Amino acid sequence: MLPEEDLKIIKKELGREPTLVEQGCFLNLWSEHCSYRSSAPLLKTFTTTGENVIIGPGDDAAIIKFEDGYVLAIGMESHNHPSYVDPYNGAATGVGGIVRDIISMGARPIALMDPLYFGPLDTPKNLFLFEQIIKGIAGYGNCIGVPVVNGETFFDRRYSGNPLVNVVAVGLCKEEKVMTSRSQKAGNKLILAGSSTGKDGLGGASFASRDLSESAEAEDRPSVQVGDPYTEKLVMEMTLEAIDKGYIKSCKDLGAAGLGGASSELAAKGGLGAYIIADAVPQREPEMNAYEILLAESQERMVFEVAPEDVDAVLALVQKYDLNGAVIGHLTEKPNYTVEFRGEIVADIPIGFLTGGAPTCEKPSEAPIHREEGKKPETPEDLKAAFMKVLSSHNIASKEWIYRQYDHEVQLRTVVKPGEDSGVLRITDKKGIALSCGCQPRATLLDPYTGGRTAIIENAMNLAVKGAEGLAIVNCLNFGNPENPETYWQFKNAVLGLGDAARELSIPVVGGNVSLYNESDEFRTAIPPTPSIGMIGKVDLETPLPSGFFAKTGDSIILVGGTVPEMGGSEYYSCMGAGNAGKVPEVPKNAPEIIKAVIEAVKSGKLNSAHDLSLGGIGAGLARMCKNMGGKVDISEIAGGMKADEFLFSEAPARALLATAEPEAVQELLKGVPHAVIGMVGGDALEIKGKDFELSISLEEIKNAHESLTKFMMMG
Repeated sequence: MLPEEDLKIIKKELGREPTLVEQGCFLNLWSEHCSYRSSAPLLKTFTTTGENVIIGPGDDAAIIKFEDGYVLAIGMESHNHPSYVDPYNGAATGVGGIVRDIISMGARPIALMDPLYFGPLDTPKNLFLFEQIIKGIAGYGNCIGVPVVNGETFFDRRYSGNPLVNVVAVGLCKEEKVMTSRSQKAGNKLILAGSSTGKDGLGGASFASRDLSESAEAEDRPSVQVGDPYTEKLVMEMTLEAIDKGYIKSCKDLGAAGLGGASSELAAKGGLGAYIIADAVPQREPEMNAYEILLAESQERMVFEVAPEDVDAVLALVQKYDLNGAVIGHLTEKPNYTVEFRGEIVADIPIGFLTGGAPTCEKPSEAPIHREEGKKPETPEDLKAAFMKVLSSHNIASKEWIYRQYDHEVQLRTVVKPGEDSGVLRITDKKGIALSCGCQPRATLLDPYTGGRTAIIENAMNLAVKGAEGLAIVNCLNFGNPENPETYWQFKNAVLGLGDAARELSIPVVGGNVSLYNESDEFRTAIPPTPSIGMIGKVDLETPLPSGFFAKTGDSIILVGGTVPEMGGSEYYSCMGAGNAGKVPEVPKNAPEIIKAVIEAVKSGKLNSAHDLSLGGIGAGLARMCKNMGGKVDISEIAGGMKADEFLFSEAPARALLATAEPEAVQELLKGVPHAVIGMVGGDALEIKGKDFELSISLEEIKNAHESLTKFMMMG
């Protein structure tokens, strides 16, 4: 089962042939998914500490200081390959897994975000994947009572054979209740609690570390876990009650590599060993062998470290919630991972070697020698038709069909619902959090470093238009096969771009996930490099938050930030069939100052509306704000020598549109950063005037364009 080089290293360390069970442990724990073999050297370049970081990368989730004794738990995971093979269960268990990561830190999950990436909906297969993945997320999140408050959905043909399902989860608890997965004391018992163990998800970690084959749907279905959200809800309440009562010394959810992964990592983090009795595990199927018991990734399971005197109390709690539970081993002074099955030792491995011995290295890296350039489009004669084509693109259109399937108001914390730049939740009477997620894959494909930087800046601006300053970043780094030098070059440069921009904004990267080998044999394609991030920030709820839409007739419209003619990676070029043409716009050096100025403008309470500009540029941004009322805009003085389509659809980062009844006061706050008053809110149409063009688009036309995705889905 093992790669030849790994087998040589293992045989040398053990001084013998590894048993079948030991091979399975190494195959999964040394997989890219678990050990970050080719990514660890790059991840070390992130700045992961800060004044608010209590626990950074390395645990199930990060812990960030909030205020009034509260802390936030935040994590991000992917469930990409399973969501192609079995889209409903793959997506559902992606939600379940990251939620348990939050629970295992002692925090109650309060929010979810879902950055999703699909092939276009022009084939029955892509349509099926899209529908089932959304249903899986909705079905699981709604049942466990955790609101999905923000997300991203992006369509590109290169995702057809390998959709991406990334999930961010956020939790809340008091600082004194924080739990870790670091073992505490030899002699303490290990209790497995939750669902029983079946054969579902067997080898899921190793499955996630290889390309999807043409026969993946049939061959790899046993590698996909099957979720049960009702059991998850019981596991959540049982775990939090056990932690609250002080019974749990350390805790870890069972995800990748199942019990073998969770129990060995928990023990190793505290410098201890573990003795596991595989027979003691509550089993769903008869005659399961030790390999299956250890490495199946059955969902809704947690492993607890419990002092001997508290074992009965914990098992009583497990019974109270009608769950399965049993003592399945104990922690040992001897730093070995030992597994007994039917009275025989079937595995006995130095635990540090198992959990941390996978050889890591940077792979060969090589910039693409040649990129097939698309042809830059001429400025269209019918500018309005081009405008409407961009607005009705599924990437620009409203995602209401998706988020209306989610319960985004459960727990009664939601202040700003999905559909705006950020979701906002109330934490205390005066303070809340804003949440944003996503990236720009096409820009990252053309220029990985700039694309990585842009992802950070755009998410920070999404927070800024709600007055929120960034607290922490998590990521899902989705790429193709790292053994391809060009893919590894993309990966390396995107990570460097993410890290540099995060440092410029002084926001630590506190955790995340790497998902590699996202390639499809079926379509002979690799995904675009997709460094998707989740970002949370603190927001003051005493000041009224501006709407993401125009809210008051007569308000002055202010454009903040500089516009450049570079259009590479833009939605406009994609809609015009320009492919990979053009250069990606650079992140301006003063981006941190622009973001800070927007935050101060929002905090002043003088804004009625604020919206970040990203996909589709100023044109799409203005149209999006015209949900309830129109506006008159004149860009003839500020467009410079740019062509009409360049100014309207450039996706230059670090820009926002603000609307205010006090333009002079707001301009004073924006002093020192590029800005201009470009128009006024009002009327029943969006009217845009340039040097050599005039556009008028009615609110009804805008509404019809924005509803293109919803109408498409409702047709079937």
